Amino acid sequence: MSQQSQNPAGDPETPASGAGERGYALFDLDHTLLPFDTQVLFCDFVIRREPWRVLHVLWFLPVAPLGAMRVVSLRWLKRLFSSYLWKMPRERLRRHAREFAERVVPRLVYPDVMAELRRHQKAGRITILNSASPGLYVEEIARVLGFDHWAATRLVRYEVMPFLPEIDGPNNKHGAKIPAMERFLPPDFSPSSGDKLPDSWGYSDSAADLPMLSLCEHAMMIHPGKKFARVGAERGWWSLLPERPYRGRWGGRLATLLQIFGLYRLPDSGAADGA
Repeated sequence: MSQQSQNPAGDPETPASGAGERGYALFDLDHTLLPFDTQVLFCDFVIRREPWRVLHVLWFLPVAPLGAMRVVSLRWLKRLFSSYLWKMPRERLRRHAREFAERVVPRLVYPDVMAELRRHQKAGRITILNSASPGLYVEEIARVLGFDHWAATRLVRYEVMPFLPEIDGPNNKHGAKIPAMERFLPPDFSPSSGDKLPDSWGYSDSAADLPMLSLCEHAMMIHPGKKFARVGAERGWWSLLPERPYRGRWGGRLATLLQIFGLYRLPDSGAADGA
């Protein structure tokens, strides 16, 4: 059962009184809309269909700790992780991304967070999905869930995926999310001004998204850590604790490890996901 703190001022179902323009609702993806990192969840999805791709663990797992120690950059580590897509033709990758978004993601999204998205859509706000995950499937997820716009880390588009695909532009994390979505914001709005977007709401699980949430009049934290929860409490933000299909941090890490190997079984799985 989900738990939540006191609702901040404002009603997501009703546009702000007297607002002369459409409001905004900004959403992170991983661990915000659903309880997983979609990079490893999509990896699990692909390996279940093409089992030989599990070989990527032979070179990724030994190197992964170097990313945690900042010996190698997270940007480079993201490229290495994407090596499970090595030699995949572009059309097959697009087909996997489309099927993943249509058949797996809707089964895993948090109902409470989806209800927030639907209320904003009903109220006519502009909805933006802004994720650090690769755009190759974020675009499809945005389409399936009905977002107006999306922003993500963009991998170079190849006819056949190389071993280390290049990232086109910045790794879409932290402050990089702001210029990534700036073209979707009002033309006279300056993110650096300290002003808030009109009639705006933001959603994230991580303090890494403080730059994005700081643009919003209201914000909701999904399963925030202690530091993030403390910052949010000081700003009057709302916390939401939807039920997750695992217990605690170590349960989440086990799910991630299983997904890297293509061994994770979706909750209440059926034939639709191939599990």
